[in-house]
Parts: sequence; C-alpha cells; structure tokens
Amino acid sequence: MPALAHTTRAVARSWTAHQLPVARASCAAMQSRNLSEVSSTTSFDTPFRGAGASSQVPSFGAYKSKRSGETGNRVFSYFMVGTMGALASLGAKNTVQDFLVNMSASADVLAQAKVEIDLAAIPEGKNVIIKWRGKPVFIRHRTEDEIQEAEDTKWESLRDPQSDADRVQKPEWLIMLGVCTHLGCVPIGEAGDYGGWFCPCHGSHYDISGRIRKGPAPLNLEIPAYDFPEDGKVVIG
Repeated sequence: MPALAHTTRAVARSWTAHQLPVARASCAAMQSRNLSEVSSTTSFDTPFRGAGASSQVPSFGAYKSKRSGETGNRVFSYFMVGTMGALASLGAKNTVQDFLVNMSASADVLAQAKVEIDLAAIPEGKNVIIKWRGKPVFIRHRTEDEIQEAEDTKWESLRDPQSDADRVQKPEWLIMLGVCTHLGCVPIGEAGDYGGWFCPCHGSHYDISGRIRKGPAPLNLEIPAYDFPEDGKVVIG
C-alpha cells in the first residue's frame, strides 16, 4: 500500500509538470477569444473609440455658462415687465384721481345747485328768466285764460303727449328749462303760433304749457326739479 501511494503521487506530479502550462495557455486563449467576440458583437459603440490615448471627455462648461446667461436675461426681462406694469398702474391711478378731483363740483357750482325765487315779484301774465346751473329757466305766471287753454288742449295727439297737469305743480306757475329740444337754442317768450314760445333758429313753436306743437323740435321743453317751500317762494334744484 505505501508503494502504491508513492507511485500515484509521482504520476500526479509528472502530469502537473507537463500539462499545467498547456492548460493555462488554453484558458488564456479562450479568454482572449471571448473578449474579442464581446467587443465585435456589442451594440454600444463609444464615441471616443479610435480617438487615441490623448482623447478627453468634452467639457460642458460653455453650455452651462450659456444656459446661466439665458436664465439671467429671462429674470431681468420679467423684472422689467413687472416694474413697467407697476409704474403704469400707478400712473393710471393718479390720472383717475386727478380726473375725479377736476370733475368734482367747485364751491360756486355747489352754491348754484339750488336757487330760491321770490314769486311775489312776478306779475300775472309775465315771464321771468333766471340762470340755474348755467342754463336759463323760464318762470311764467299764467293767467286764468292761459291755464284754461293749456288744460283744454287735446294733448293725446301731440308729438310729445303730455297733459298740462303733469307739467305743473300749481296751475298758475309754469317752470321749465328755456332750452329748445332741437339744437339747444333759447326760445322767445310770448311768441309763435300758439302764444307760448318760439325758437327763431329753426322755427319750433311751443304752446302756453311749453309743449311742442310745430317745427323740428322732438320733445316738450324740459321741466326741472323744483319745490314750493312756502307760499310765494319756489326753490329750483
């Protein structure tokens, strides 16, 4: 048995001494072939193949710098747009405020908002013209005959149908704006075909109730707001 074991070890050493270099060479060849096959069959092709040992990965610093510049310009543009918008809003606000201040009624205009008239100074059958808010106002102290004529008129068929009762608070006092409803002229009192007012500019005739009866004017003379605070006095406005 000792002799057989010694013989086996001798054969193993002899095989290792002769076969091991061959086996190593065979393994190296197989590894080289496998690497070559992998290199030739892979689908990834690097952009730096064949560039040589001096090839370097390109720098993206310039791209980053360009992107940073574009971002800075965009931020600056947004800032300028916002600033201009704020300035425009401020200017519009000041303009509106100035406009409202200028449109506000001054003290003298407010003082003329209401006008009080002493009716005792106007005799029967006479007209008086006063100024109210820059416009003429006709005040007529009508006679009994004039009142009767105004009430008897068939007002339903007139161009601007309106009864006399709808135009006066007291039958003897007719108060209306002295502005022709055609083009804003001032009619003449106690004139025309109907004994009321006549506009010589374009020939409009108004009756004793101030209603349009003839000519181009489309509407009756306007009645302003007024009130009788006491007998013998009227407040217009």
